[in-house]
Amino acid sequence: MKAAVVRAHGGPEQLVYETGFPDPTPGVGDVIVAVRAASLNYHDVFTRRGMPGIKVPMPAIMGLDVAGEIAEVGPGVEGWRRGDRVLVDPINRVEGGLMGETVHGGLAELCRARAHQLIRIPDGVSFADAAALPVAYGTALRMMRTNGHVAAGERVLILGASGGVGVCCVQLAKIAGAEVVACGGTDEKCARLAELGADRTINYVREDFVAATQALYGKPGRRGAGSGNGVDVVVNYTGGDTWTRSLRVLKVGGRMLTCGATAGFDPKEDIRFIWTFELKIQGSNGWAREDIHALLEMVRDGKLRVMIDGTYPLAEAREALRRLEDREVFGKIVVTP
Repeated sequence: MKAAVVRAHGGPEQLVYETGFPDPTPGVGDVIVAVRAASLNYHDVFTRRGMPGIKVPMPAIMGLDVAGEIAEVGPGVEGWRRGDRVLVDPINRVEGGLMGETVHGGLAELCRARAHQLIRIPDGVSFADAAALPVAYGTALRMMRTNGHVAAGERVLILGASGGVGVCCVQLAKIAGAEVVACGGTDEKCARLAELGADRTINYVREDFVAATQALYGKPGRRGAGSGNGVDVVVNYTGGDTWTRSLRVLKVGGRMLTCGATAGFDPKEDIRFIWTFELKIQGSNGWAREDIHALLEMVRDGKLRVMIDGTYPLAEAREALRRLEDREVFGKIVVTP
């Protein structure tokens, strides 16, 4: 089969398009999926580069998010048949493992998956839209609703709002009734965030997002005067040098929501802000299976938009991942084997 393959960790050149990779064969409890769409995530960048403490079997086929049609049903599989439209939950919740990391993922014409990981794609939801959901939108749903409890009337600042997680966070915050300030790196991205529903936008390249946010909502004070200044929630899954600075815009009792660290996982911390303003730091890791079902229903019913920036053939997977790595993307990038 044709596949985009990584045989050693490193730079973009390590992702190579191959035309003679062995086809997968189904074992007991497996199905073979003819991949119609696979969305890329920043996790794929980390997998290609290599992540400290995580062993990735080589050669590796990346692509956590996989949608397609069942091409072959293995022994012992019930309830599924050839031609069924399916989305694969990237996490093997029974035996452990992650698509596109510990087992081959969606950057190939065919993909082997465990039958218990399959989720039926509702009529009216495209393969591309379905493939964009699990990692990015699923994580956003858990962060904003399950753990973050974003509510009506709250002020929410979203960093990295133009990414796959970010565009979903903007929509979920608006659905909840919050006032949203979204940060993007270009005027074009900010304009698109406004179209998506953001009440205000900040171009963080031209403006200091801390100063811009404080200009909108005041500089937070301690208990008493100024304690209501600032935002209720900051969504920060970039980390790096934005982490401590984000604490400066939270009101007393405010909370920071995080689900990643694309710009660095070990920033310098200043815990004075945390105790002085009684801040809460809330982490979210991944998604639950029911989150994916909920997202598919929201997309089917027109309540949630899947933002796909570009669709690429398998032979151009390297360029697709480069655009994601260089932050040239608004929403999601999809590869269509």
